[in-house]
Amino acid sequence: MLVLLLAVIAVPPQLSNYYITLLTNICVYAMLGLGLNIVVGYAGLLDLGYAAFFAIGAYATAYLMTTHNFSFWVVVPIAALLAAVFGVIIGAPTLRLRSDYLAIVTLGFGEMTRISATNLDFTGGPNGLYGVPQPFIGGFTFTTPLHFYYLSLALALITLFCVARLGNSRIGRAWAYIREDELAASAMGINPVRVKLLAYALGAVWAGIAGAFLAVQLSAISP
Repeated sequence: MLVLLLAVIAVPPQLSNYYITLLTNICVYAMLGLGLNIVVGYAGLLDLGYAAFFAIGAYATAYLMTTHNFSFWVVVPIAALLAAVFGVIIGAPTLRLRSDYLAIVTLGFGEMTRISATNLDFTGGPNGLYGVPQPFIGGFTFTTPLHFYYLSLALALITLFCVARLGNSRIGRAWAYIREDELAASAMGINPVRVKLLAYALGAVWAGIAGAFLAVQLSAISP
């Protein structure tokens, strides 16, 4: 594991910008996959609208940074919190749904998000939002593909650590019980409503953070 970590740190500077950008995209989608694993893998909730949280994080970041001149490091927790709020909003009315019915509702939520982004004024409509500033720390600004790769790698590793810890925690075991047999889990004293909403919210957090990164990496967001 240590050798692999050293490789992903040391090798990219020797690669072209194309391959560095490809590795960056891998890290972004790894974050999305790990976040989705909370909802689908741990809790067993079939969510086909997960990309909506990705879009919410990206649009929140682009809007706040271009319109209100927020710093990227301030916007990231805001994007994560906003995605979590929408995770609870979509989770609350679907708690009694399972299988295909749950999939249809979450798919509809994803489509609602896309249509809203296309038609609302503050999202830029079909043209989206452009000119998203680059993140910076002190006097250092992230400008090159290599800079963004290392930032995405750090975010992906943090996501991996947090999601793994969640899976091995008490709440992670509660998700597993809900996934295997919700009725038996309820009989054991687990609150299915709270546990499911927590899965939706925490899963959405990482999609929101990935979306925030995507906005500054591309400097433009569109539907």
